[in-house]
Amino acid sequence: MLEVRDLRKSYGKVEVLKGVDLTVDNGEIVAVIGPSGSGKSTLLRCINRLEKADSGYVTICGETMMRTDERGRAVYSDAATLRSIRQRMGFVFQNFNLFPHMTVLHNITEAQVCVLKRKKQEARENALRLLEKMGLESKASSYPCELSGGQQQRVSIARALALDPEILFFDEPTSALDPELTGEILNVIRKLAAVGMTMVIVTHEMAFAHDVADKVIFMESGSVADEGTPDHLFGEDASERVQQFMQRFSTFSK
Repeated sequence: MLEVRDLRKSYGKVEVLKGVDLTVDNGEIVAVIGPSGSGKSTLLRCINRLEKADSGYVTICGETMMRTDERGRAVYSDAATLRSIRQRMGFVFQNFNLFPHMTVLHNITEAQVCVLKRKKQEARENALRLLEKMGLESKASSYPCELSGGQQQRVSIARALALDPEILFFDEPTSALDPELTGEILNVIRKLAAVGMTMVIVTHEMAFAHDVADKVIFMESGSVADEGTPDHLFGEDASERVQQFMQRFSTFSK
């Protein structure tokens, strides 16, 4: 579903991604963990073309998004291929990124009509179905400012799902929420996991990562420092640095 090889990204002289490799199989859930500033969010943003990588190789759903040319620079595929790839991916931001001047329903239908060229009635029916799944059917006519943080994040998940993505990316989806609202969002993601949605989740929720992920990636200083099953990353076989990191979280400290 996703293959990333030797992905590199710098901001000026600061190298943020130092040759990251990542593979995600169909139906697999990958949690990306690590200290702040380790490059986790930049990795997701480069995969989703929200940031332009400097070099590397990325293929999504069998289509090549970018490669490195003979000069060592990133070369992206043509516009039609990139558009095809983009339609197969969904991205959920940590700060919701809803359009404040649009109702909840309009937020979810807009991209369906403009990007997928769906008829307005079909887009509306799909949006209402997703809102019902999120427990927000009564909020269709509300504006984002009238919703709690947890409700806004559920709307943003519904908006991503409305485009029928084959792989869904979450960039710290609970970082802007209090503990009670965090539980709401984690339950939504658990339900997506139960139906086999392929997901890559950057998170600081260690217990959630342990329970839901098929594979866990530990990043530090722009590189993948360790990876494996949750039992490996959260167990005694993990590297000393990972165990040191886990001691910050009482659930996994020895």
